[in-house]
Amino acid sequence: MKFITAGESHGPCLTAIVSDVPAGLRISERQLNTDLERRQQGYGRGGRQRIETDRATVLSGIRFGKTLGTPITLQVANRDWKNWMDRMSVFGPEPEDLKKEVTPRPGHADLVGVLKNDTDDCRNILERSSARETAARVAAGGIAKEFLAELGVEVFSFVTGIGPVSMLEEDPMGSAPYYAPLDIETSELRCPDRQTTEDMKRAIDAARVKGESLGGTFRVVVKGLVPGLGDFCSGPERLTSKLGAAVFSIPAIKGVEFGLGFEAARREGSSVHDPITRNDRDGYTREGNNAGGLEGGMTTGQALIITAAMKPIPTLMTPLRTVNIDTLEVEEASKERSDTCAVPAAGIVAEAEVALVLADAYMDKFGRDNMGDIKANLRQYVSRIKTQSR
Repeated sequence: MKFITAGESHGPCLTAIVSDVPAGLRISERQLNTDLERRQQGYGRGGRQRIETDRATVLSGIRFGKTLGTPITLQVANRDWKNWMDRMSVFGPEPEDLKKEVTPRPGHADLVGVLKNDTDDCRNILERSSARETAARVAAGGIAKEFLAELGVEVFSFVTGIGPVSMLEEDPMGSAPYYAPLDIETSELRCPDRQTTEDMKRAIDAARVKGESLGGTFRVVVKGLVPGLGDFCSGPERLTSKLGAAVFSIPAIKGVEFGLGFEAARREGSSVHDPITRNDRDGYTREGNNAGGLEGGMTTGQALIITAAMKPIPTLMTPLRTVNIDTLEVEEASKERSDTCAVPAAGIVAEAEVALVLADAYMDKFGRDNMGDIKANLRQYVSRIKTQSR
């Protein structure tokens, strides 16, 4: 399952085209829009979220609620476009009073993009590099999540840390798959621990007062995966490579861990690797899940656990120093309407990215044409590996 997005932050809309979608998959319009709504929520979000009410309009590939096996086109309108029509006009001359963005923000794509594309206006870069583009990714990922759900796979995320505040977990790998979804979704920061949520909110309030921004960490968990998705033969084909690339593609992500991650480097091997066991119900399984559901670039059948670190948003209400690309003088960086903290939203985007990679892995193994054949092939595979383990 592949996708491509198009559109600018303040253009008319964002568009996603999802290809390699099998025929016969039921798609819920309500579920697609629920994920878009989840992306907009979270304590610390800015004014843009009060303007937009993201909804996915399906323009192709679905008939009567089922996929046709053809590319699916999804569109998310930008309601703020009406305020930017002159400054972001597709055709016609520039307005006489057009104000160019000439003070690139440290930490953003502004300056490097200007140098790369030989332009004198950071607006030509920041419109596309803006995290607003991720709304289209979430819409695309909704198709993948529906596909995985049909195969018994659940994808969810939660926040583990904001700035200096982190949730205390005695056994992160063991507890992650079992946090109550209601505890996550009713938290203003999508953190399953109530006290940690309140501590995180206070940290965000303090940062807002200072004109600062905060990053943090979040975890994506996938339950119900069969073992053997991915490949061990080629580095680029390892599922670890594909999942890592997908999560790193999200703006502001600076670190990705699978399972224990960096903690594994501090332990002896016997306290890292998961002993193998077997039972008649599950076949081969593991006594723990320090590996986070991946060994040798393939799924083990245990829960997939990915933790990611997001840096603070580069747009600051108390701007850092920069250089004006017109005058070459030192000035304060430009300010765009922005969030104080968007870590919960990044987790929703990561759900979409992870789901798209896993959906493609399932189709690599079980077929791409239609849901009936894919499910039949999956049932045969599950039956065979359980028989093989007797």
